[in-house]
Amino acid sequence: MFGDMMGMMGKLKEAQKKIEETKKRLDTVMVDESSSDNLLKVTLTANRELKSINIADELLEDKEQLEDYLILTLNKAIQKATEVNESELGAAAREGMPNIPGL
Repeated sequence: MFGDMMGMMGKLKEAQKKIEETKKRLDTVMVDESSSDNLLKVTLTANRELKSINIADELLEDKEQLEDYLILTLNKAIQKATEVNESELGAAAREGMPNIPGL
């Protein structure tokens, strides 16, 4: 019984290590998003850290339009990054989890 428990604890620690490694790797995975007319482009990491914003000059003439573009494009990019993040972390967690009956 204790052998099984120790084995499970080892697998849990291994799963935690894989999750931490995946989190670090996701800092290097870039997610790009553009407005439909490509006047605004943003890049985030899969950990949802903003890396770059590229704004076309014509958007700088209208503050309200620029704000709308930023909100829409950043929200789409954050959604994509979140999907990548959750998928990768979920896979890492499932891969390392011990087989515990009832869970």
